[in-house]
Amino acid sequence: MSSNPVAETVASLLPRAKAELTELVAFRSVADFAQFPKSESEGAANWIADALHAEGFTDVALLDTPDGTQSVYGYLPGPEGARTVLLYAHYDVQPPLDEAGWTSPPFELTERNGRWYGRGSADCKGGFIMHLLALRALKANGGVPVHVKVIVEGSEEQGTGGLERYAEEHPELLEADTIVIGDAGNFRVGLPTVTTTLRGMTLLRVAIDTLAGNLHSGQFGGAAPDALAALIRVLDSLRAEDGSTTVDGLDTTARWDGLEYTEEQFRADAKVIDGVGLIGDGSVADRIWARPAVTVLGIDCPPVVGATPSVQSAARALISLRVPPGVDAAEATKLLQAHIEAHTPWGARVTTEQVGQGQPFRADTTSPAYQAMADAMAVAYPGESMQYAGQGGSIPLCNTLAGLYPQAEILLIGLSEPEAQIHAVNESVSPQELERLSVTEALFLRNYAAG
Repeated sequence: MSSNPVAETVASLLPRAKAELTELVAFRSVADFAQFPKSESEGAANWIADALHAEGFTDVALLDTPDGTQSVYGYLPGPEGARTVLLYAHYDVQPPLDEAGWTSPPFELTERNGRWYGRGSADCKGGFIMHLLALRALKANGGVPVHVKVIVEGSEEQGTGGLERYAEEHPELLEADTIVIGDAGNFRVGLPTVTTTLRGMTLLRVAIDTLAGNLHSGQFGGAAPDALAALIRVLDSLRAEDGSTTVDGLDTTARWDGLEYTEEQFRADAKVIDGVGLIGDGSVADRIWARPAVTVLGIDCPPVVGATPSVQSAARALISLRVPPGVDAAEATKLLQAHIEAHTPWGARVTTEQVGQGQPFRADTTSPAYQAMADAMAVAYPGESMQYAGQGGSIPLCNTLAGLYPQAEILLIGLSEPEAQIHAVNESVSPQELERLSVTEALFLRNYAAG
């Protein structure tokens, strides 16, 4: 990175940033209060509120959102007549999954091989630290040239829509000229990237019932309808022979026009085992950014250890369907429900329950803010130019904000590049990316104010 005062300030602040991220990662802030104490999320929210107070933010508030979680809001006034920029991150995290599979404890930030490991280090507690670093660097070099609003969500990973509904009920709160979503990531380490599309998603619980109770497989197997076998049939119907998603009535042929993703690079990023093929057809970018994708997230059935010779009377599954821009998530939900009902065999009783939903998003890349970001990235990443990419995940708030503030420019950047392994065991963040993106954001705010 070429030497400049902002970059030098960010570099000097990196040890403090690591200490703060260590404190923030220590909160087990999973917004599933049936499994994780709500006090952990409340602790993280209060930590963030205290950090905003310490940086001179006014109107800092813990917002009680309709889904029972809290989001943290703060406002930092800038010069009179300046533009307003909203900075977004979320402090809730995914469950750690198999804690024994982590090389170091998931809620203890640990440095290893040049990266910092811990749940939420990249997704997205590190995103909040990135915002703090950018603002501190500006304050040390002439001041923050815009009005800044910060919103840090408490339930993004759950898809329960708390902040979206709160924003709709208080439309003036998050109004801004430009919105920077700090919850995306570079295409690879060192390649500055803005995410221009997000797939939306829907989550369904599926329940299949066939018998009043389990039956002995020797006495009744062969004629008694097995609920687990019925569920397997249903789940199998959601994929074609090549693994492509197949939901009756849902278009699966769209193409991606933008940065390409080679199969070789994808196999390395996804850590696909040698000899195992990728699923689907079309380019990798088509499959992960432009087309719907179904994933079975979990199945309730007897574990192998302790299983009895029984015909199962009931079976349950949680299914995720990601949908690309141009597809309405509510309509996709209806198609998925209809598909499941149509493909349930043997007259088995099937019920579906929607437990989460978020609309897809497409940014307007012709806006002036994108030029300000491109100029900032060129300085923070010498020799590189800004790239446009999609993201297979969803950030439901994006469409809510786009609907509430149609004139606002929305940019997505962040720390979740492929090596970060977000949502998996051994999630990590690159401190170099944290440094460069903090410089990027600081320079962007300066460029945008001057534009």
